[in-house]
Amino acid sequence: MNRGKVPENILKRSVLRQAGMNKGNVACGAGIGRDCAIFPFAGESTLVYCMQEAAVGPGACGAPGESFMTLGGLIQKCANNLAAGGSLPLAVMITLLLPENTEEAVLRGMMEEAAGKCRELSMEIAGGQSRVTAAAAAPMAVVAGYGRTFENSRYTGKIEPGQDVVLSKWIGLQGTAVLAERHRERLLQRYPAYLVEEAADFGRYLSVLPEAAAAVNYGVCAMHDASEGGIFGALWELAEGAGAGLQIDMRKLPLRQETVEVCECCNVNPYELMSGGCLVMTAEDGFGLVQALAAEGIPAAAVGKVTAGKERILRNGEEIRYMNRPGRDGIYADASS
Repeated sequence: MNRGKVPENILKRSVLRQAGMNKGNVACGAGIGRDCAIFPFAGESTLVYCMQEAAVGPGACGAPGESFMTLGGLIQKCANNLAAGGSLPLAVMITLLLPENTEEAVLRGMMEEAAGKCRELSMEIAGGQSRVTAAAAAPMAVVAGYGRTFENSRYTGKIEPGQDVVLSKWIGLQGTAVLAERHRERLLQRYPAYLVEEAADFGRYLSVLPEAAAAVNYGVCAMHDASEGGIFGALWELAEGAGAGLQIDMRKLPLRQETVEVCECCNVNPYELMSGGCLVMTAEDGFGLVQALAAEGIPAAAVGKVTAGKERILRNGEEIRYMNRPGRDGIYADASS
């Protein structure tokens, strides 16, 4: 298998089929497009759990001196998944597997970064494990995040035909920041410095906690954090998990000009590029949700509809095409080129 997410057909066949046991202890568990497990308990709140893993630190992901994910970024991704599950992120537990030649300063730096990110997100580090092993070629991290649902929340996570599809902020933010850092010199030969610096700083947009909280307060139906696989991957997962169709207007997908320029220079499809920082939502009144987010200073756009059946349609003016199963994220293709 190639680097990146396990292909959907293999995930269904070799992972989800084996995880099909249901004893009633989990309200929402393993499935396509589901990033959190939700546990029902007595009372007004519910525990929400999420786990994320990645190679972190310099030299990770097969690109010397580069990494697709830092430990702070992994914590942010976990927090985003919890928020998209309709919960308030509270704490993380961190497991680190380190190569034998790891210096103590590297470990200290990683944990300082983790602590800083948790302070930023008002989360706690509840515990974890640190282990040095010959099996690790690069530092590996597993972050388990815990949150609780908002009291008296009406959030159900249920996707139904007729709901509007709404996106927060812009697509391709995370991947644009990675590409801008990786190819800074090449980009500076083609574009003004202010554009490259702005693109490299898109990491400041990666938290979806504010829009998720505002959306839950408004009465959003369902949410999904767009990340690896880009907006096409996120939309596919949203629909596949619900067994629903989509009609999406390509012209309405919110895209920053910096992303357009960086992707053109790096020969990457912006619609298949890591889109952490963009929250995909469904609502009965998508335009009302857009206005509610705007009132909180969060840009958003209604881009389409959930439909009955299984057809996932992309419209671009008079042109119509069908969405394919998500492939490998463009960030990986760029690394191997």
